[in-house]
Amino acid sequence: MFRKAAVPTVSNGSYLQGQANGKLSSLDSGQPAQEGKVVLKKKVTLLRGISIIIGTIIGAGIFISPKGILKNTGSVGMSLTVWTVCGILSLFGALCYAELGTCIKKSGGHYTYILEAFGPLPAFVRVWVELLIIRPAATAVISLAFGRYILEPFFMQCEIPELAIKLITAVGITLVMVLNSTSVSWSARIQMFLTFCKLVAILIIIVPGVIQLIKGETQHFKNAFAGNDASVMGLPLAFYSGMYAYSGWFYLNFVTEEVENPEKNIPLAICISMIIVTVGYVLTNVAYFTTISAGELLLSKAVAVTFAERLMGNFSLAVPVFVALSCFGSMNGGVFAVSRMFFVASREGHLPEILSMIHVRKHTPLPAVIVLHPLTMIMLFNGDLYSLLNFLSFARWLFIGLVVAGLIYLRYKRPDMPRPFKVPLFIPALFSFTCLFMVALSLYSDPVNTGIGFAITLTGIPAYYLFIVWDNKPKWFRKLLGK
Repeated sequence: MFRKAAVPTVSNGSYLQGQANGKLSSLDSGQPAQEGKVVLKKKVTLLRGISIIIGTIIGAGIFISPKGILKNTGSVGMSLTVWTVCGILSLFGALCYAELGTCIKKSGGHYTYILEAFGPLPAFVRVWVELLIIRPAATAVISLAFGRYILEPFFMQCEIPELAIKLITAVGITLVMVLNSTSVSWSARIQMFLTFCKLVAILIIIVPGVIQLIKGETQHFKNAFAGNDASVMGLPLAFYSGMYAYSGWFYLNFVTEEVENPEKNIPLAICISMIIVTVGYVLTNVAYFTTISAGELLLSKAVAVTFAERLMGNFSLAVPVFVALSCFGSMNGGVFAVSRMFFVASREGHLPEILSMIHVRKHTPLPAVIVLHPLTMIMLFNGDLYSLLNFLSFARWLFIGLVVAGLIYLRYKRPDMPRPFKVPLFIPALFSFTCLFMVALSLYSDPVNTGIGFAITLTGIPAYYLFIVWDNKPKWFRKLLGK
């Protein structure tokens, strides 16, 4: 059923061990696969790459509750400014990843770039936290939003039972896992369709908002910067919320080896996607304020639904459906991309060998996909998901900042590395500083939750020495690891 993935560098007949040299086997995955080997095929075109990025970035947040930024900025004008600046900062980060994706042509995203720049220990800690906590919890959270909003039209007059939400959520998670295990082409096609649905949903909000502006409904924009003054802590927290809303621009780098003509398509897909998302986010928020005041927005549990009920009447029932489809697209894009991180980490010897196997007929990394299913189900039914994500949200920006700092380090360490796409040095410098500033801010503003997350992250260090460095493992232990 499975066959081991083709690995360019092989030592003594076995797959490459990451701990042997702490580096990737090859920076060029464009080499032809050995005859008879099964590899992940290059099926991600420019359009599919755009759909992966847009489809994963745009989840439930822009439709449900953009009030976090407004609450921390204190005025309509500042909130729109933060949305715009966060889009530009996210574009800077995405451009840095575009350079890394074109000079290090390996899938795996954060893990691969940290491994190449800083070695195996920080790379292992990154994939350890992603596998055990971050990805299962993040998938469960966005899946719960999917379950709630797919059921919304059936429970208009009463509260949706929590058990019903979790059951339909479990079905949605299973469907995403089956889809990504069955076919790369079909998961990419469905992602394109869901991305189209997301853009339609945004247009359903933007177009009536523009019409309202034409009619002169601008009363909520008068004295746009007047209101409650943003506190010293509030403004950085608003940026933190904004950057989280834009997160997802890095997912195409997780599937670099499957992208057609990556030197051209990765930078193009990233730039096109970020421009579309930034313009869409800002115009959507402008549309909200044509109909809803700042005070009403802060009181609304689902801003898009409130907006639709005011302007569209019965058609507002379509909004929860579009939100559900948007969440499903984020689930699908996240699983599609992150499974490649596990695939590459296994190939490098940092995860059990079975996770780097490819289905012999379907050409999908099936074990790397389905390993997420039981962990996500555990999170869904037993975990305090939102607290868990709060514990570990700082870890995402810590490692992203580390990746972009690694780009600067590689400029000096390996100046002769081919770089088909190159960004000005001030862009990675500014972006990595922003990430590290947000990490420091979280340590200052919420030391308890951040401290717990930091402690969970640090468990990756003893795990690295136990599973990777320790050579004299008992036979049963080595067998358990697939070695």
